[in-house]
Formats: sequence, C-alpha cells, structure tokens
Amino acid sequence: MQIFKALAPVQALSFDLDDTLYDNSPVIAAAEQAMLTALFELAPQSNQTDSDFWWQHRLKLAKLEPEIRHDIGRWRLLGIEAGLVELGLARKEAKKVAQQGYDAFLDARTRITVTPDITELLAKLASQYRLIAITNGNACINKMGVGELFQFSLQAGPAGKMKPYPDMFQLAAERLQLTPAQILHIGDSHRADVMGALAAGCQAAWLDHHQQPVSILPHIRLTDVRQLGALITA
Repeated sequence: MQIFKALAPVQALSFDLDDTLYDNSPVIAAAEQAMLTALFELAPQSNQTDSDFWWQHRLKLAKLEPEIRHDIGRWRLLGIEAGLVELGLARKEAKKVAQQGYDAFLDARTRITVTPDITELLAKLASQYRLIAITNGNACINKMGVGELFQFSLQAGPAGKMKPYPDMFQLAAERLQLTPAQILHIGDSHRADVMGALAAGCQAAWLDHHQQPVSILPHIRLTDVRQLGALITA
C-alpha cells in the first residue's frame, strides 16, 4: 500500500465490483458464451455469428444514441435485437429472442463467487464502516452472497451516468446522508474510479493491477484489495 494523501475521517467505503472484488474476465467470457449458445438455439440463422458481430451492432447503436452507453444492460439488449433484425427476424420476434438471449447472458454474468478471504475482509470492514457498491456493470451483490454486508448497490443506467461521471457518487452521498469527502471509493479503474471519485469530492483508493504511471494520484494505491485490512482498528 502506498499513501499519497492523508485520509480525512471516513464514514463509508464504496466498492467497485468487477476486477476489484473478483476477476471479471472469466465471468464475462462465460456470459458471452451463454448468450451465443442461447441465440444459436433460438435463432438458427445466428449460428455463423460471434461476439464481435453483436459488438458491432452495439457500436452502431452508440453512434446513433451515445447516452445508451451509460446503461450497458439496455445497450446489450438493443444491440442483440438490432443484430437479429439484420439476420432476418421480424421486429416482434427479434425483440422476444433478444430478451431470451440477454437473460442467458445476465444469468451467467451474475454467477460470481467472492472468495472466502474477501468475504471475511468485507465483513470486518462492515463492522466499522458503512459499505456500498458503485458499479458501471450489472453484477449483483446479492447473487454473489455478500449483499447483507452492503447498505445498497448503485448501477449505471438506473442510478445515473456511469463513472467517471459524478451521478452515482453524488447519489450515494445523498442516500448515506454524508458529504462526498466522508466516502472512500475503492476501484481498479484509474479513469472511472479514481478520477471519478476525486472529481465528485470523494476520497479514492486505487487497486492498481498493472503498476501504471499516472498524473492524478489517488489517496491510496493498493496492489491487493486485502490491504484494506489496514483500515480496521482493534
């Protein structure tokens, strides 16, 4: 752990989820495959497509409606629907199949296991701080078995624009009835988590997986999220 700036008194810890509390790469890979499998079964004409085909349709949507990027669930769903229409499905059928394909993705996407040591860390932190989650993704703290340790979870889209926009940080402070400066946000993305938190007036702890050089420093740099155990007082 490296401390760059002294922490002001902290009342709440805000956690990013993906790649902060667990490795998200295998989760996304499994979810993408679940989506492709479901679509192959429901719409045989999609059997020659791959993840890039569906990604390209999301990119096309984003060019037409840039704000859609802030709700990645809706963005993916409408991208699937657009791809199915291009493959020849009628709009009504495409909407139905897209929902089923997205449901398969989301089911696999939310099958996340938090390791026992991380769960134990969160439980200890929750005994001294109020814990919340702020995520740009669609992981679910309840499905991963740690929901009871958190006050609430905010997800981009339903809760506002994605990080680094200030929407979710500001909403979190309002719901906690704290000033942003009383919240320490922990996340792996320098842009989304560090720059977003600092711009919103929060304190920031960066889980730096790759030892990247940056010009804007967080309050704390971590190489392992378990280093947060140092925040626990006897």
